[in-house]
Amino acid sequence: MSAEPFCSVQESHPFSVHLLQLQSRILILTVCAAGIGGTFQYGYNISIINAPTSYIQVFMNKTWQERTGVPLEDNMILLLWSFTVSAYPLGGLAGAVVAGPMAIMLGRKMSLLVNNVFVIIAAVLSGFSQMAKSFEMIMLSRFFTGVNAGVSMNIQPMYLAESAPKKLRGAVALTSASFTALGLVLGQVVGLRELLGGEESWPFLLASNAVPGLIQLMALPWFPESPRYLLIDRGDRESCISALQKLRGNSDLGAELEEMLAEQAAAKGQRAKKPWELFQNPAVRWQLMSIIVLSSAMQLCGNDSMYFYAAYVFQEAGIPQDKIPYVVIGTGSCELITSVTCNLIIDYAGRRPLLLGGYIFMAGWAVVFMVALSQQTRISWMPYLSMACIFAYILSFGIGPAGVTGVLPTEVFDQMSRPAAYMICGSLLWFNLFLVGTAFPFIVKTLAHFCYVPFLVVCVCTALYIGLFLPETKGKSFLEISEEFRKRNFKAQSHAALYKGPEEIKSTVL
Repeated sequence: MSAEPFCSVQESHPFSVHLLQLQSRILILTVCAAGIGGTFQYGYNISIINAPTSYIQVFMNKTWQERTGVPLEDNMILLLWSFTVSAYPLGGLAGAVVAGPMAIMLGRKMSLLVNNVFVIIAAVLSGFSQMAKSFEMIMLSRFFTGVNAGVSMNIQPMYLAESAPKKLRGAVALTSASFTALGLVLGQVVGLRELLGGEESWPFLLASNAVPGLIQLMALPWFPESPRYLLIDRGDRESCISALQKLRGNSDLGAELEEMLAEQAAAKGQRAKKPWELFQNPAVRWQLMSIIVLSSAMQLCGNDSMYFYAAYVFQEAGIPQDKIPYVVIGTGSCELITSVTCNLIIDYAGRRPLLLGGYIFMAGWAVVFMVALSQQTRISWMPYLSMACIFAYILSFGIGPAGVTGVLPTEVFDQMSRPAAYMICGSLLWFNLFLVGTAFPFIVKTLAHFCYVPFLVVCVCTALYIGLFLPETKGKSFLEISEEFRKRNFKAQSHAALYKGPEEIKSTVL
C-alpha cells in the first residue's frame, strides 16, 4: 500500500495550513507528556531521599523503641537505612524485567500509563508511613518507586524514538536524559528545608512523586501510540497513518511510511524475541556487546559517586554548612544543562563523538580529581580544584553518556528485538547501580583518595570500545543500521552459520 493517496488528501485539505501549525506541536507535547511521568521520576526519586535521611533514621529508631522498649544500635540503624536505599535499585531491576513484556502486550503508551500505578502506591505508602508508625512502609514505597523508574527508563526512550522522524530521532529520544536531569534538580530544590525537606514535612516530600504521575495520567492519553508499534506489532495500518499524521503534521509522509512498510515486511512471520534469545543469536553479537558495555559503563563510570563527594568537597572549600545544599543543586543543574545541550546537538554531532568525548574527558577529570583529593589538606587552593573536577566530571557525563546510551538500543535492534534489548540494558543499569552503591564505601575505605581508579579504568576501556567497534547511527534508518551491523557480524563467519531459521535465510538472500 502506498502513502501517496493519503499525502494528496492532506495537501488538499482546506484547513491544512492551520493543521500544520497545530500538529507540529504534537510531537513536542508527546515528549513532555511521556517525560514528566517517565524518566523525570527516576531523577526526582533519587534526589528527594537525600534531604530527609537523618529524619527517617530518627523515625526508625523512635518507632523501634516504641515497639520493643529498646533503642536501635547505630549499626542497626545504618543497616535498616541501607535496606531502604537498596530497595530502590532492586525495584528498578524488577521494573526493567517486566518492561519488555509490558511494551509488547500493552504497547508503549499504555505501558507508561499503567506504570503510574506503582508510583501512586508508593506515594500512599510513604505518605502515611509516619502516621502508621511503620518504617517498613518506606522500604516498600522505595521498591515500588524503583519499579516505576525501571519501567519508564526502558519504555520511554523506546516510545519516543519509534515516534520521532529519522532526522530528529536522536534529539527526541535523548529528552529522556533531559527529564532525568530535570527531575534530579527539582528533587534537590523541593528537598530544601524551606520547602518539603524539614523534619515535619518529609512524608509529604516522599509522597510528592505522585504529582508527576497524575499529570501524565491526565496528559498522555491525548497523544498517539508509537506508529511503528501500531504497524509492525499490531498490523494496524490505519491507526499507524493516523498517528503519523498527528505526530508529523506535514504532507511528506510517503517516504517514512514506505520505510516502515519495508521494516514490517522484514519482520513478517517473526515474533518478539526473549532476552535469552538475543544471547543465543550470533547475528546480533555486536549489537548486544555494544549495549552491554555502554549500559554497564553508565553506572560503573562513577558519575553518581561524584554526588557522594560533593558535600565533603564543598565543606573543605570553606562553603558554610547551611549553604551546601544550595551549591549541591548546582551539580544537578550541570547535568541538566549538558543533557539539554546534548539534546540540541546529537543529530548534528552524531552519537559516537559525544560518547567518545564524554568518556575521554571523564577519564581525564578522574585523574585530576584523585590528585586534588590527595593534596586537599596540603595546598590551600586544592579544594577549589576538587570542586571544579566535580562539575567538570558531571558535565562530561551529561554531554554524551547520560543521554546517548538510552538511544542506542532503539537504533541498533529491530522492532522484534527492541523490548528484549531494553530489558537487558535496564537490568544491567539497575544491577550496577546497586553494585556501586554497595561497594563504593568499601572502595573509599580501601583506596582512600585513589578511589576513582576503578572508575578511571571503566572510562578508558569504554572509550576504547567506542573508538574501535561502535559505528555511527546518525541519520540512518533502522534497516540501514541493521544492515551495517549485519556486515560486521558476518565478518568472521559465513551467512549459513549465522542464520539457522528459514526466515533469516530468506531475508539474507533478499
